[in-house]
Amino acid sequence: GDPHSQNPSSRLTHDTLERVRYRILQHFNTTPEEYSVIFTSGCTAALKAVADSFPWRSPSDNEAGSCFSYLTDNHTSVVGIRGKTLSQGVVMLPVSPQSVEDRAKDKAQHNVDMCQTPHLFCYPAQSNFSGWKYPLNYVKGIQGRYLYPACDHPGRWFVLLDAASYISCSLLDLQKCPADFIPISFYKLFGFPTGLGALLVRNNAASILKKAYFGGGTATAYLSGEDYYLHATNISDRFEDGTVSFMDIIAINHAFDALYRITGGMHFIQQHTFGLARYTYLLLSSICHGNSQPVAQIYTQGQFESPSTQGPILNFNLVDSRGQIVGYSQVNRMASLYNIHLRTGCFCNTGACQYFLGITNQQMKRNVQAGHVCGDNIDMVDGQPTGSVRVSFGYMSTFEDCQKFLNFVVECFVEKPVTVNHLKLDKLRTATVPCCHITAHPIKITNREEEEVDEKEKPSDASLKGCEHGNAYTLTNIYIYPIKSCAAFEVYNWPVGPKGLLYDRGWMVVNKNGVCLSQKRESRLCLVQPQVHLSSNKLLLQASGMDSISVPLKNTADMHSSYEVCQSQVCGDRVETVDCGDEAALWFSEFLGQPCRLIRQNPNFSRDMEKRSSGGPSATTTSLSLVNEAQYLLINHASVQLIQELLSSRQENSVGDQHLDTKNIISRFRANLVIAGVEAFEEDNWSQLMIGNTRFVVTSRCGRCHVVGVDQETGTKTKEPLLSLSSYRTGKVTFGVYLKHDLPPTSMAVLSTDSLVQPELNGS
Repeated sequence: GDPHSQNPSSRLTHDTLERVRYRILQHFNTTPEEYSVIFTSGCTAALKAVADSFPWRSPSDNEAGSCFSYLTDNHTSVVGIRGKTLSQGVVMLPVSPQSVEDRAKDKAQHNVDMCQTPHLFCYPAQSNFSGWKYPLNYVKGIQGRYLYPACDHPGRWFVLLDAASYISCSLLDLQKCPADFIPISFYKLFGFPTGLGALLVRNNAASILKKAYFGGGTATAYLSGEDYYLHATNISDRFEDGTVSFMDIIAINHAFDALYRITGGMHFIQQHTFGLARYTYLLLSSICHGNSQPVAQIYTQGQFESPSTQGPILNFNLVDSRGQIVGYSQVNRMASLYNIHLRTGCFCNTGACQYFLGITNQQMKRNVQAGHVCGDNIDMVDGQPTGSVRVSFGYMSTFEDCQKFLNFVVECFVEKPVTVNHLKLDKLRTATVPCCHITAHPIKITNREEEEVDEKEKPSDASLKGCEHGNAYTLTNIYIYPIKSCAAFEVYNWPVGPKGLLYDRGWMVVNKNGVCLSQKRESRLCLVQPQVHLSSNKLLLQASGMDSISVPLKNTADMHSSYEVCQSQVCGDRVETVDCGDEAALWFSEFLGQPCRLIRQNPNFSRDMEKRSSGGPSATTTSLSLVNEAQYLLINHASVQLIQELLSSRQENSVGDQHLDTKNIISRFRANLVIAGVEAFEEDNWSQLMIGNTRFVVTSRCGRCHVVGVDQETGTKTKEPLLSLSSYRTGKVTFGVYLKHDLPPTSMAVLSTDSLVQPELNGS
C-alpha cells in the first residue's frame, strides 16, 4: 500500500521502508541520529536535489557570494550543478586534483571568522575515469578550512562526496569522513534495482537545504487559496515528493542479504576486485610488440599499489607498433567478437579525459565542430584520440575474465613476436594481495604466429585484376535484401526506385517491444530467404523447416486501412511503418522462437538521408528505405579477394574460419552492388561513378562491425573475416562504400549485371 496512508498494508510498507533506510545507514557505519536517507530516481537526481536546494548566496556590497568548487576529475552530473549556480552570480571554482594535494601539504593557517556564507565543494571518492581513490580526509580538511580552496574563502564550507563509483567495491565509513551530502546509486552496488538512488544528508547540514516545490507527502499543511505552507519536519519526507518506488526500495533489503551471503562483505569484494585490476594492469603494461613498443598507454595516477588508493578500474588506449593509438571504436568492435563488452569514450568525465589524453579546450571544441559528440563512435579527430577504453571489475569478475581479455589484446593488437617487460612481470610474481592469490593464475599468452601482410607481401596487381574484361570495371552482382537483416535475394535486371533498388529493405522484423531485430542479436534472421515476385505482387517467405507464406508487395486501399500503422526506429531515425498482419507475425515468431512481427515502411512516409548527415543542406532530397546509412552499398571483388588471401595466410584461425570461399565472404559483407575492379580498395578514393546509364555519388566508407562474422548460410558466428580485415586496415575498419543515386525525382532506371562501371576519383 501507499506508505502515506494509515491502513495495515500501508503501515507495513512504511515500516519496511524505514527498516531499509536503517539498513543503508548501517552499511555505511552510521545511524539515523547522524544521517538521513532521501530516496531519489538515481545518483544524478540526488545531485540535482542538492543543486536546487542549496542556499546559494549572490555577492553583495558587504560580502562575497557563495563558491561552487569542484575537482576537474568529476562526473558530468556534478559539474552540471554550475548550470544552476552561474545564473545566480555564484563563483565557479574548478580545482585540479594537484592543487588540492599541493595546498594540503602547505597546511595553510586556518583563520576563524564570523562569515557564514555557504560554499559547496564537490569531489569523487573514486574517479569513474581512472579508478583513483581521492583521500577521504579531504572532507574534514575542507570543512575545517585547512585545504584549498576552503582556506582562501571565508565562510561555511560544505562537502558533497560523490560516492557512486566508490561504493560498488569499497566500504565507505561515514564515521571517518562525515561528508555533508553523499549521492549514491544502488544499481552500481547491486546491479538491481535500476532507477533508484539516494542522497545521504548529514543531519547537522540538513537545515540549510531550502526546497521550494512541494508535492504529495512532503507538506504537513497548506492552503490552496492562500500562500500558506508548512513543510514536513523530517528531511526525508520533505524531499521525497509523491510516492517513492517502494517495491524497488524493499528489494534493496534482499539485495543486501544476497551481497553479504555471496561475498562475505565489502572488505572481500575490495580485495578480490583490486587483485583482478592489479593483475590485469601489470600484465597489460608489460606486453610489447616485437619492436619493444608497449601495446597499451594506461591512464592512471598510481601503479596499483594498494586498494586504499586504487579502485578496480583500468583505463587505457591500445597502441600499434609505430606508437599510433588505435581508435576505441575498433577495439570495441573487435572485443565483441570475443563476447567482451567494454565501455569506451570519455565516460561522462570530460575533465579527466582532457587531463589524461592531453586534450585542450580548443581541441575539444574542434572535435565538436568535426561532428564528435559524447557517446558516439568518432574515436579519432586529426589523428588524436577523443576518448579511451575502460575495463571495470565487480565481485562477480574472475581471473579467467582477465586472461580472456589479455589474450584478446595479444591476438588482435600485438604485432609478432610478442615480447614482455620482465620487470613488470617480476612485480606480479612477487605481489602479495590478501585473499586474491594472483600468483596462482599465470596468463597463457598466445603468440600470433601468423605473418602480417606488409606492403611487399601484398598480392600483386595481376592477382587483383577484374574478370574477363581486363582493366575494365563491371557490375558482377546485384543483391536486394527485402527484409532488413534477412537473406539476400540475387537479381540480374532490377528497377531503381526513389529509395534505391526497388523493395530493398522495405520490411523489417521487430520484437514484442517494437524494437528492430538485427543479426547483431538474432543471427538466425539470415536463414529467412525472402523472394520478390513482381509479376504476382508477392513477397515470398521461406526458411528451412517452415511452410512458405507470402505477403503483398503493394497494399491495396482496403488492406492499408485494416493494417495497424505504428512508429519504429532505424538507427535513431523515427520511421512510420505498417504491420503486415498476424500470419506473418506467427510465422516469424515460430521460426525465431520469440514473439515478433513483420512490419513494412509506410509508402507515404519519407525518411531523408540529408537529416542523418552533418553536412550542409542539399539541393535534392535523398529518400531512404529501412537501410542503416545510405541507398546502396558497393564492394569490390578485388578487395574481397585480398581479404580471402589474408585469411588463407593466417596460420591460426577459429573453427569455421579456415575455408571461407569468395562467395561466402561476399555474402557476409551484405552489399547491394558487387563490381569487378582492378585494385583492392581503390573504391575508397572514388567520388562518383556511372553504372550503365545511372550516375551514383559516393557518400562515405562503410564501417564494419562483428556482423560480418555471421555466416550467411548457417547463422553461426566466427571471428573472421573481421580479424583479417582489422589486421590490414589502419584506423577505422571499413569495407565498401555507400552510394546514393543521382536521378531526377520522376526518373526511373534499371540496373543490370555486366554493365560497365566508370569511376571518378576524388579531386579529379
